[in-house]
This record gives sequence, C-alpha cells and structure tokens, in this order.
Amino acid sequence: MQKIRNNHNFVLKYFYDITAQFSRQLSAGLAVMSLGLVSLSVQAQVAPAAGTGSGAGTTTSPSSGRAGSTPAATQGATTGQGTALPQGVNINNLPANIQQQIKQQGGQIPGKNVTTGRTTSQPTNQTERTNATVPGDTSDTGPTTSAEVIEDGYERARRREKEEKRQKLFGYTLFNDPAMKEAFQPNISIATPRNYIVGPGDQLNIRLYGYSEFDFTQKVSPEGAVYFANQTGIGPVYVSGLTVEQARARMISRLSSKFVGLRNSSYGPANTFLEVSLGSIRSIRVTVTGDAVRPGTYTLSSLSTVMNAIYQAGGPNELGSFRKVQLIRNNKVVANLDLYDYLLNGTQQNDFRLQDNDNIRFTTYLVRVEIIGTVKRNNIFEMLPGETFDRLLFYAGDFAANAYKGRVKVKRLTDRELKVIDVTAAEFKSFTMQDGDEVTVEQLLDRFENQVTIEGAVYRPGQFSLDQNKTLKDLIRSAEGLKGDAFQGRVNIVRTREDLAIENITVNLADIMAGTAPDIQLQREDQIIITSRFDLTEQAGVSVQGEVNLPMEGIPYMANMTLEDALLRAGGLKESAAASLVEVVRRKKDVDPRSTSAQVAETFRFNVNRDLSINADENRFILQPFDQILVRKSPNYLVQTYANVEGEVIVPGAYPIRSKDQKISDLVSLSGGLTPQAYVEGATLIRRVQLSADELARRQKSVDDLAEAATSGKAVVETETLSADKPESIGINLKKILAKPGSSEDILVQEGDILRIPKILETVRIQGEVLLPTTVKYRSGQNFQDYISQSGGFTSKSQRRKSFIVYANGSVDRTRKFMFFNIYPRVEPGSEVIIPKKTGTPLTPQQILSSTAGTISSLLSVIGLVIALSRVGN
Repeated sequence: MQKIRNNHNFVLKYFYDITAQFSRQLSAGLAVMSLGLVSLSVQAQVAPAAGTGSGAGTTTSPSSGRAGSTPAATQGATTGQGTALPQGVNINNLPANIQQQIKQQGGQIPGKNVTTGRTTSQPTNQTERTNATVPGDTSDTGPTTSAEVIEDGYERARRREKEEKRQKLFGYTLFNDPAMKEAFQPNISIATPRNYIVGPGDQLNIRLYGYSEFDFTQKVSPEGAVYFANQTGIGPVYVSGLTVEQARARMISRLSSKFVGLRNSSYGPANTFLEVSLGSIRSIRVTVTGDAVRPGTYTLSSLSTVMNAIYQAGGPNELGSFRKVQLIRNNKVVANLDLYDYLLNGTQQNDFRLQDNDNIRFTTYLVRVEIIGTVKRNNIFEMLPGETFDRLLFYAGDFAANAYKGRVKVKRLTDRELKVIDVTAAEFKSFTMQDGDEVTVEQLLDRFENQVTIEGAVYRPGQFSLDQNKTLKDLIRSAEGLKGDAFQGRVNIVRTREDLAIENITVNLADIMAGTAPDIQLQREDQIIITSRFDLTEQAGVSVQGEVNLPMEGIPYMANMTLEDALLRAGGLKESAAASLVEVVRRKKDVDPRSTSAQVAETFRFNVNRDLSINADENRFILQPFDQILVRKSPNYLVQTYANVEGEVIVPGAYPIRSKDQKISDLVSLSGGLTPQAYVEGATLIRRVQLSADELARRQKSVDDLAEAATSGKAVVETETLSADKPESIGINLKKILAKPGSSEDILVQEGDILRIPKILETVRIQGEVLLPTTVKYRSGQNFQDYISQSGGFTSKSQRRKSFIVYANGSVDRTRKFMFFNIYPRVEPGSEVIIPKKTGTPLTPQQILSSTAGTISSLLSVIGLVIALSRVGN
C-alpha cells in the first residue's frame, strides 16, 4: 500500500510541476489531458477504512469469502475515491460533462478504471490487489495499475530525455560507439611487460638456456607459487604480487643452488641464463561505481587498464564527470584520470594497469557548459572550477570560419531568473564559466565591408576591393580599362544607402575620363554598370534564300560584308541556280506614309559567276543590315523524272519522262508492249496527288460536312483523314488509248505515275448487303441480278437503288432508276459489285400502311385535279 501511495504522490507531483511551469502557455485542451492522466491514477489509492465513506460496514468478498473486505468492483461507488484538481487547472475551462462529475464528487476528480472506464472502489487486501489487472492479460510483468501505467510512461520519457542529454555530452559517443570496441580492448599479443604484477592464474613460461637447458611452463597456484620439476629438488617459489622481473630474480636466486652457472662464481662467469615470459594470463574483477552508464563488476584481462574498464562501463552518464575519474585500490585513491586529456590531447596520464578488486569511481560533475552556434563542436562540455571562456573555446575546437569573434552571448542562471551576458573578445581569458551557462556564437553578417562591383563593357568585370579602388577611375583601371564598345555617355552607379534603399546615380564617364568632370568617390556595395553600344542597337543580320547549298536566316552582319561573302557563307550556288537572277532586296527606312506610290523596298540584280565573282562594274557590292539575298531557280533546269509500268508488259520497270508531252501510249511502247495475258480493260493509272494546305482543308471540310449530314439523317458514315500526298486511282480506257494514240483518252504522264496492267480477270466479287458475300466466276451473258443470285440475293437491309460497280480500271458505275424500275450497270471481268446497307430505321406495318394511304390520297387528288381542268378546258 505504501508503495502505491508513493507512486500516486510522485505522479501527482510530476503533473503539478508541469502545470505550474506552463500554466500561462497551455491551452484548455492540454489541461484536460493532464486532468485525464491524473484521474487514471486514483484506482491505485488505498480504499477507505471500515466505517468511513460509503463502503463502511462488514461485507463478504465474493472472491475470498472473508468478512471486512470491500468488493473489488462496485458499480458507482465513487465517494471517497476522488482526488483534488491539480493546481492551476480551472474547472470552468473543462468540458461540461467533466465539470458535472467533479461537482458531484464535491470538487474532486472521480476515480476511473484504466481498462473498463467504470468508477470503481479500490481493493483492500492482497488478493484483490493481485486480481486488479487488465482483463485478458496473462503476463506476469509490466504495469497493471493506473499509477504503474503512468509511472512507466514517465520513466520512458525520462530515459529518452537522459539519452538525448547524453548524446550532447562531449565524449559520450566515444565510449558508446560499437565501432570503437576493438580500440578499447587490451593487446594480449605484446611482449611481456617487465612491470606486470604476477598473480594466481597467470601462466609463466620459464626457459633455462646456455650451459644447462631447461623448459618449464607452470601456472601460478592459488597460493601464489610456482612449482618446479621434482628433479630440481627445489620447493615452491612464491611469486604472487611480484613483477615479472622480480619473479625472475627470485627464481634465479632459488635455482642458482642447483644451476651454478646462473651466477658469476669462482668457477667462472655465468654461462646459464633464465627467461620468464607470460603465457596465458589471468582474469581480474574490477568494480565500476558512481555515475557511470553501466556501473557494476566486470571481469577483465589482467593486462587491462583503466580506459578499458571505462569503455566497458559506457563512460560517465548524464551526471558523471569526465574530468575526475578515480582509481581506488586497497581503499585508497591512487590516481585521478581526466578523460579530456585523452579526448583532446591524445595523452593517457594515470592510465594504470588494473589489479584484482580495483574500484573505478565516476564522480559527479561540478560545472557543465553548453556552447552552440558557429564553433567546430556544438556540445556540452565539463569544465573545472575557475576555467574561463578561452578554455571552453579550446574544448569546442575554436571558432568556425564564419563565426563572429568579437562578442559571444552567455545565458546564465541566477537565483531567481535568467540573464544574458555579452562577453567581448578582450574578456575571453578572464570570464569564468559557471554551471548551466549556455554560450551562443553568432555568424558573421552576410555582407561585404569593402566590396564594389563593376560589370559591362570592361575587360575584367567582377568584384573589387574598395580599399584599393576608392574612385570610379581607379576601379576602371583595376578592371583593365574600357572595351571599345563601351558607351561612355551614360554610366549607371547603383548605390545602397544606409537605410538600405537603392538609388541610381548617372554620370558622364567620357567627361570624367577626359578630366573635365570630377571623379566619383565610391562607397561600399556600389555597383557600376557600363553599357555596350551593341546592347543599344538591334541585332542586325542578312539572309540568303533560294538555290544555295546552305540557305541561312540571320547571318550576323559585319561591316564591309559583300554579296560574295554572304554567298560563300551560304555554301555557294546550286547547279539549279539562275546565276544571272541573283537579287538583293533592301528595306527602305524613310518612306513617306502619305504617299500612295512610295517605294517600300529596293532591289538590286546581279549576274554572279559560278566562282562567286561579279562583273567588274558591280564588284564589291557592300551589303547593309537586314538585306535579303534571293537566288532563283533556272527556268531551263529540270531534274530527271520517271514513271513506272507494272503488270503485263514485256519489260516492266521505271522509264524516264523524256519530253513534256509524253503520254500513256508512249510509256506502253517504251515497256515493249503488252503481253498476251494483259487485261487491257482493267488497266489503271496510279498518281500521287499533291494538295496544297488550302485545298486539303477544303476537301477535309467537305468530307466532314458529308459525314455530319449523314449522321443527322441517322446514317452511320465512316470518314478518313485526308493526306496532302496520297495516291489516287485514275480510271483510264487503255483499249481506246492503244487503238488511237494521241487521242483525248491518251493523257500526259507525270513524275511518279504508275501504269498498272493486270492479267486477264475471270472473277466478279460481290460485297455488301447480300446473304453471302463471295467471289464468283465471270460468265459472259450474265447480268447484275444473276450475280446477286449467286451470292444468295438481297437482304432486308439492302439499298438496291444505291448499288454500284467498281471496275478493274478503277472507274465506277451506279444503278439508275426509271419510274419504278432499277436499271443496274453491266458487269465486267474483275468488277466488284457493292450493295450498300440501309442506314434508316425499318418502317413498321402501320407506317407502311399510313405512307401508302397518303400516296394513294395524293394520286387521287392529282387525278381529280386533272379531270377538273379537262372539263374546264372543254
């Protein structure tokens, strides 16, 4: 019970402290959260004794059956189970339901069960306390009551806070870095240290050599002695507590009675020698106490030093001292270690080798100071009493390169509050640091104290020092002078005033350079801008277009550029160029806007030779900016063109168009004539038609309009996008052409034409709305209906009057109508019969009857009108 009371009081005090510290900053919501945490701890309180509160009286516990115990979970038993509001929490800021519960409890917080949320009384005996666990929790460890839950969360938060503080301590990471584990392990492969203290468990390798030879390995007994072989006749030699060298001397003293040569004697100088070395070494137990991260007793190698043990213990904790680590041996402090000597200087003073039962004690620090800002190490450093700021600066690795070194700010704790101290550079060696000080080192100002800038038409633009360039002329000299294109009539100086406003100062640099105007004194952050004349003019160029090898737009204009120079830049004339028709078009600059016949351009025509030379009287025609050179194509120059013949000719292939009036009959003659299998009626001419952009747009619009009209009439029409370069089939009558060459049927051949003459065709293809689209054999004497019959006949959706035939030569013939009869076109070999599909909705019988009645009525009206007119005429 006492433990639970202590936990409850500890938690309440913790939240009271938080509320008092942040009462002016916390919102009502955070106060409610604190209130909820406090209310959870009530069930850990002791239940009221018998005779007090609502639970007074003798009752029988269902679990134990003993009198005098209170039920473990009495619904609604809240009287005497509350706790007072934390200091600083205003009841009026709490939600209405919580206010009502607190008022019902007489101003106290009602107790709540952590897991069920119900108001409960508290167990009064050990059995009930054991059963007061979270339902379903079968583990034997972990918090089970409200107070334990809160205390566990507080402990985790405190551990995190401790770990964060430890990470900021200078040197902490060194002793807690797993990568440094090997660095702090004793080296057991070294030669035997002569000052090593021998103890029980050490293995000694004893070797006798020289006149007498003898090898012996022996572990030091628990009594601290080594025993030689029986043949020596020497008893135990006590070596515990001796150094290796002392143990060797004692062995020589004992063995010299048997081995005379170990010492100089009357018989002569020593001729036998003894060596003692360590084999396996013993383990020792060392205790680490005080403010260490992991205090305790450690088993270490007997070669271990104090630093090895410090690493095993994790170094000092958040309270431990780095500056005073004590080595206690036989209840006496034999050494004090300052770990900063090792961390900062690399020295290991007083790093003694450990002995069994040594005690390493970490004392509590006295002064710790944190330094932040522009120093090389931002850490918390431990300082000895009386050390000054310059020593702290040494620990922090000195200022960073961008640090403001003239003054630092120290935030210090006083007995009542905080205060800030400005420490100047002159006080660094005398200002004594105190525990809790926080030093802030600021950065340099992000500006230059003596910089001026020059840019533009100078040879070396950039930043310069104001100290060596106090005037404008000095700065221009440092920039290697003005360029030839510098515009000196108006130079701008952009100046930043003390109030950080920007102003522009305009000067006449030409007058200053000539000495007729006073020089300008520069100021810090002045920016001088010297404009180039080229920046004040439009970028001029010339262009060469037409029959040149490299037509160019915007050739940079250069002074004294001639026509020949521009043609040379364009790669010279093409073979197709009309050298006598080279023109230069020059814009007019002063055109009278009121004149209707004002000349807006001027042209010059030249006869240029193939070597780009011009006649003597026109030599060196100097171009001006924005001139345009046009090289036209020679009207007599034509590139070879070809037409192709495919199919049933003697020699199919590509044939040149030798004259402008070459026709299809000439193309057939060039290919050697027709073969016996040629089907003349099926010959067609394929021509690639080039459409202009306007013509292409016009045709595409027509196709789109047709599709839109068909759609509005409930017809489904598929359209395609037209191309500017698309082959088209031209229907020709090759039979008439060959019968009468040069007639109107014999059309002229163009470049890229393909004359295609198929073999004799013997089939007819029927497609569209027929029962079975198919291809059948052509039979002379059969008409359109005969071929439709061979494909199964029309369907109910066939548009008979829209039927048409595509002949083998590409021509088309459609069905015509005479009165109520369809006159179908004739069928030829290789034809394709196409029956379109009706796109409208089929008429219902009622619609057909109504339409028929309307037609009959109209006919009767017409007949009646005719009869009436005839009677009037009679």
